[in-house]
Amino acid sequence: MNEAETRAEYIDPKLKASGWGVMEDTKVLREYKITAGKIQTGGGRAKPLFADYVLAYQGRKLAIIEAKSNEFEVGEGVAQAKNYAEKMHIDTTYSSNGKEIYQICMKTGKEGLVASFPSPDELWNKTFDTQNQWRDKFSQVPFEDVGHTKDARYYQEIAVNNAMAAIAEDKSRILLTIRANSGL
Repeated sequence: MNEAETRAEYIDPKLKASGWGVMEDTKVLREYKITAGKIQTGGGRAKPLFADYVLAYQGRKLAIIEAKSNEFEVGEGVAQAKNYAEKMHIDTTYSSNGKEIYQICMKTGKEGLVASFPSPDELWNKTFDTQNQWRDKFSQVPFEDVGHTKDARYYQEIAVNNAMAAIAEDKSRILLTIRANSGL
């Protein structure tokens, strides 16, 4: 069975059973474009990076899932999943071949097989271990997408999320360092 079939027949139903895409304020972003590809000499671009799945809840991207065909071992997607999670500053990532689910916590380094994907509330509470009313309100405000023509780049989203987290935590000072022409 190829990867697309594995996703449709095994991974999608497991996500649905955990509440993803069926609970209010949840999104399962499939084939999520992380980068358009590094600009190369001569004006061309390298291959873009796509995550098989990004799980979003209450306006925040909480986890990445790297899917592999059920003919491969579950560990085949671990390096890729870690790379994407590190790039997007996401704490939890998964590799799955449909038969098994391997969870990686980027914050603690804890890894291992799990029986199922967490529910949206479980993943939210794992990501944000303390309640914060302002963070929850800020998460409800969507990023400006210029009439659905432009999405925020992953690093822009990280910068905005970090600034909002600092405001929500009532920090008296915030420093944003953003490169020129980054769109912010």
